Amino acid sequence: MSAHRNLGFVAAAATLLAAAPLSAIFQHWTWLIEAAIVVALVAGAAALSRLARAPLWGQIIAMLAGLMLGLTWVFPSGTELLTFLPTPGTFARFGELLGASMQDMRTYGVKVKDVDSLLFLAVLGIGVVAVVVDVLTVGLRRPALAGLPMLAIYSVPVAVYVDTVPATPFVVGACGYLWLLVTDNVDRVRRFGRRFTGEGRDVDVWEASPLAAAGRRLAVVGVALAVALPLAVPGMTGGLLDTMGDSTGNGNGRSGQGGSPGRVNLFAALSGQLTRNEVTELVRVTTNEPTPFYLRFGVADELSPSGFRDRVPSGQPVNRDLPDPSARVGNGVEQHRYRATVEVKHLDMPLLPVYAEPVKTENLGGNWRYDPSLQIIFSNRENSRGKRYSFDYVRSTYSPSTLRAAPSLPADDPVLRQQAVPPPIRAVNELVDRLIKGKQNDYDKVRAIYDYFSVENGFRYSLSTRGGTSGEDITDFLDTKVGFCQQYAASMAWLVRAAGIRARVAFGFTNGSNSGGTYVLTNKNLHAWTEVYFDSIGWVPFDATPAAGVPGSVRSAWAPDADAPDEIAPSAGGTTAPGGVDPSAGPNGRDRLDKDADQGLSLGDSGPTEQPPVWPWWAAGLVALLALLAAPALRRSALRRRRRASAPAPAATALTSIPGSRGEVRDIVVEVDPDRARADAHAAWDELLDTLVDFQVRVDGTETPRTTAERLAREALSEDAGAVDGVRLLGRAEERARYARDPLTGEALHPALRAVRGALASRADRRTRIMAALLPPSVLLRWRTATTERSARLVAGGGRLRQRLLRWNPRRLLAGRPAR
Repeated sequence: MSAHRNLGFVAAAATLLAAAPLSAIFQHWTWLIEAAIVVALVAGAAALSRLARAPLWGQIIAMLAGLMLGLTWVFPSGTELLTFLPTPGTFARFGELLGASMQDMRTYGVKVKDVDSLLFLAVLGIGVVAVVVDVLTVGLRRPALAGLPMLAIYSVPVAVYVDTVPATPFVVGACGYLWLLVTDNVDRVRRFGRRFTGEGRDVDVWEASPLAAAGRRLAVVGVALAVALPLAVPGMTGGLLDTMGDSTGNGNGRSGQGGSPGRVNLFAALSGQLTRNEVTELVRVTTNEPTPFYLRFGVADELSPSGFRDRVPSGQPVNRDLPDPSARVGNGVEQHRYRATVEVKHLDMPLLPVYAEPVKTENLGGNWRYDPSLQIIFSNRENSRGKRYSFDYVRSTYSPSTLRAAPSLPADDPVLRQQAVPPPIRAVNELVDRLIKGKQNDYDKVRAIYDYFSVENGFRYSLSTRGGTSGEDITDFLDTKVGFCQQYAASMAWLVRAAGIRARVAFGFTNGSNSGGTYVLTNKNLHAWTEVYFDSIGWVPFDATPAAGVPGSVRSAWAPDADAPDEIAPSAGGTTAPGGVDPSAGPNGRDRLDKDADQGLSLGDSGPTEQPPVWPWWAAGLVALLALLAAPALRRSALRRRRRASAPAPAATALTSIPGSRGEVRDIVVEVDPDRARADAHAAWDELLDTLVDFQVRVDGTETPRTTAERLAREALSEDAGAVDGVRLLGRAEERARYARDPLTGEALHPALRAVRGALASRADRRTRIMAALLPPSVLLRWRTATTERSARLVAGGGRLRQRLLRWNPRRLLAGRPAR
């Protein structure tokens, strides 16, 4: 029974580990603490029932009683007896929590705060899974089937996250399941008695068997492959390769397939869609507003040194009452209410395009929510493709005098502190100080920054520049003055924040082709602009991108076209482009855009420069593969050159007729360095053996050099007299180098090697010659041998370390058995 009790507690712990994916749903860890309490009571009740030798049905009743006591303790109604014992009020409380959980699941988006109804549902589910796992593992001895209820827990975040689920909780849950399987198998093996290794050595109870160690290694490898394979293989998930493809902001333009809006890279989506060659209809919108402003769907307001990014929104369901912006009417803001109907065609993202300040929506369920601070509609469970919905919205217009009268926010205002100040960049700060010098109010400061982005100051529109919103990218854009809407919007927001004013980047559509009040919006109408916050007024849009470069661009009285300010209608509520004409039309419209889009990156006024070529990612992989394939041949060539580096040692030379001091003649003998001669002979012999391996000629390590040379002369080189003499010379040199006092000197060993190699090559077939040149078997054999020896040393070292650690193994100490 002790083994069963231990297995029951392992099953409980494995259940808690399998619940790790729920961390992707809740903001805090309250659910885990409460679940641990309930699961501990379930495991304790099961252990007590087995101690009393209760049958399986009795164990199930005991575990359900423990589950009920745990829920009663964690989620009390206030009417319990002795804190633990439930009453009718307790069950009524449970019913209320279950009923509320159904509504709260449709109301809240991930990550969820500590809501009692959702916590109760999560803890109840984990407790039921703990009971089922215990029954399958201990009662029925089928621990493999316990993976099914554990998988049911993992399916919860998978169903909530339409996009992807983090891999770490999956690894934790898999480890718990593997732990359960290992524990059960160890218990089964111990029933057979003593364990032993393949060599017959007895294994102590405190030692892990070699089979179990191998199983653990396979389990670790399996879990690693299960996590890494979906990340690396394109098409299985939004994995590693997709991330690499979108890292430059010029990916395929798909902005997500649902899931958390905080994971949508709006800048990458914008860049990818604008740079596509084909034109795709994305949205149709019908509105009764005569001259609507931009249709928007996203906002990026978090700023870090790496640039702007969108944050995870939060809000209330759109089918409830939305905030009414009419409170600002008395501050000189003109407002009119309009109605629009949107039909989404090919836009895939968890965000819905709407005009700013919607006040009422129709045909949208509770899965869609509205964030009043960001003024966007989002969902954690659906995406926008194929949606058709209607909404009422308020259109606010402002006069310059109204914006000038708006007070500035104090530096310590909590609203201002919500947005980070840009990292200090000397050139940018100097530019901002120069632009806002002498300006007394926020609007004049913003207008000075806005007017700076004009053609008169050298700015041009071009889609051929690289995207990016970091400080380095902003500085490059301000230097080159060439970019598209992403750079203009992010740069203006950066400068406005540097001036101490709240600003953010908005994403949406410019006005497309109009037919009877219905606007057809394509990927070429995707746009980004800047929104600036004015106290007591709200967020006011400023589009700093040159109007001539943006199809469907709209300008206003408070943010006129910086390149043609005199053509703006003076009315306070004017929202049309100069002269009421689409700035993309006419002789300076589309033609100019097409011309600028191909001019490349310009440095100052020096004219266009050629963009460096962008190599596809597979080119680097191809180069790496070719380098890997060429490595053996390069290694073989380098080894051959090193063996030929030293010239052959000359023979000992006797110099005669050297007169002495008394007229006698002496013979002087110039000796040769024997170490050098032996080294040359060994190098030539090693090269011969490698050549034999390359051309698949048998090499016998037990033969002497002379025997090997005679065998080669008889079997492989008999038809070539020069090769026969060469191989005998090499054998004689190696034999003298090994066994004689004086090595062989004065012989040309390398010409002999060339003769032998040529004879072997002429004898070999074409495949053997190609392999000897490209993938020399001698090099591969040397690498394989070195790898095997290194692995053996590592295994031996690991075994010695393991033996040392086993001396302090708690299982050994508890077993009370002496070490072998």
